[in-house]
Order: sequence, then structure tokens, then C-alpha cells
Amino acid sequence: MDEALWGTMLASTLRVSTPLIFCALAGLFSERSGVVDIALEGKMLLAAFAAGACGAVFGSTTLALLAAMAAAVGVSWVHGLACVSHRGDQVVSGVAINIIAVGLTAVLGAAWFHQGGQTPPVSPEVRIQALMPALAQAARGLPVLGTVLGDGVLGHNALVYLALLLVPLVWWTVFRTRFGLRLRAVGENPQMVDAAGVSVSRLRYTALTINGMLCGLAGSYLVLAQSASFSQNMTAGRGFMALAALIFGRWHPVKALWACLLFGFLDAAAIRLQGVQVPGIGEVPVQVIQALPYVLTVVLLAGFIGQSVAPKALGIPYAKER
Repeated sequence: MDEALWGTMLASTLRVSTPLIFCALAGLFSERSGVVDIALEGKMLLAAFAAGACGAVFGSTTLALLAAMAAAVGVSWVHGLACVSHRGDQVVSGVAINIIAVGLTAVLGAAWFHQGGQTPPVSPEVRIQALMPALAQAARGLPVLGTVLGDGVLGHNALVYLALLLVPLVWWTVFRTRFGLRLRAVGENPQMVDAAGVSVSRLRYTALTINGMLCGLAGSYLVLAQSASFSQNMTAGRGFMALAALIFGRWHPVKALWACLLFGFLDAAAIRLQGVQVPGIGEVPVQVIQALPYVLTVVLLAGFIGQSVAPKALGIPYAKER
């Protein structure tokens, strides 16, 4: 594999992994607090629609990002209302959010923009551009690793670097701060947290708020950085991939990061493998190659969900004793 291909693969892996990283970190906060969140897919989809709609109508990157985060946080609060306040089934609530998100974005997109459920393309000024284009161009001229540094490391936008920087920040927050200690405690033993005079509901709503903000960043990335407009079901299962990465990473941010990068690498490799001739078989069907990340999702969930030790109170509604 030559230098240019290494640089291209690294760049594609990081770009594809970015929304997965945001979503996996979002799921970590929710599930560490004891709230099952299989609605990552629906939150990201609604956030992508909000970003696409606001970006196209108002022509502002800031408004698009804020709208995406507001939409996802609002849905997180609805999830909290159903599961934390009223102690409903967390899996059922998550499934309902996913179903509503698919239908609502399609209906609103068709009603508002009359483009078959899509939003108009956002302008180049609204899209999030590369953060260090001059430095990346200069790095490409370096010998040996110039393309790897220029394209694979320095040629990305701010959201890619933010996702990578959030991993150590989330690790420090969860494992080295008082808030993180309480967050992990409420996911393991909410009765103990309540006995210590800390509100279980408040902690879980705080975790769901952070969860929504991160899902908003994931959804806005799809429209403002990866594509130019919202299209129906454009998340394409990324929320479930992020959940699989979180489980595979044992609810740990650094381990979840590596799982997300693995998914991103497979997705990038799938593009490269299209049209490749395999001796004795011929050209591999495109559909088989595109299915590789999803097959890995199923394999990881089937092989590791029983081995991973989830927070003990995960999925169990908490009722304050009187």
C-alpha cells in the first residue's frame, strides 16, 4: 500500500468515524447513568434534519449547529420524561423515538421543501471547512509521510478534531471528577446515591442533556461536513453502530473510540474494495462490500454483549422510596 493510499484511508476512516464517536460518547453518558438509549439513531437523524433545514433557510452555521443540538436535547428530554419521570420501558421509548424520527423528518421535509423529503443544499459558506488547509498543503510536500500527515491528519474540519479531543475529556470527566463518580454510581446503585442526598432524576436528566448535545453534533456533522443536504434516513444505521461500539468498548470512552475507528476503517475499505477482482470468484458484489460494517455490528453484538458487564442499574427504573 503506497503513501497516498495510506493517507486516503486514514482520512476516510477519521471522517466516517466522527459521527460514530460523538454518538458513542452520547450513549456512554446516558447508559452510565442507568438509562438505556437505543434512540441514538433517531436523535442523530432529527439533528441532521434540523441542521439541514436551518442551514438552508437561515444560511448560518451557528444556527444550524444550535438547532441540531436543541432538537436532539429535546428528544432526550422526552425520553427522560417517559423513562425517568414516569418509569416507562426504556427500550420501548427508544424504539418509538427511532420510528417517529424516520417518519417525522420525511413528512416535514416534504411539506416544507417539496423535494421528496430532502432539504435544499446548504451553501459552501455554511458548510464546515477544513480547519488548517495551509498547514495541510505544506505537510503534503514533506518526504515519506507527507500525504499521510497532510491528508490523513491535518486535512480535517473542526468537528473531527473535536470528536477526538472529547474522548480524553469524557474519560477525565467520567473517571476523575465528582460528577463522573456520581454518574457511575447512579448507574450502579441509585438507592445509594439517593441515600447520600443526591437527586437520581437530576443526574439522569443531566446525562441525557449531554447525550442530546453530542447526538446533535453527530447529526449536524452529516449535513454540514459530510454531505451538503439532508436526505431521508441518511444516518443509515450509524446510531446502532455507535451503540455496538459502546458495548464492545465496555462503556469506556477510549475503548469505544477504537471500536468506532474499526467501523470507520471497514466503511472506508468497503469503498476501496468496490470493483476488486478476487481470484476464483471474480468481482465482489458491491452490496456485499457495503454490508461489511453492518455485519460486523451484528457479530460484535452477538459475540460481546454477553461478555460485557453493563452498569447494574441499566434499564431499571428507579422509584424513590418514601
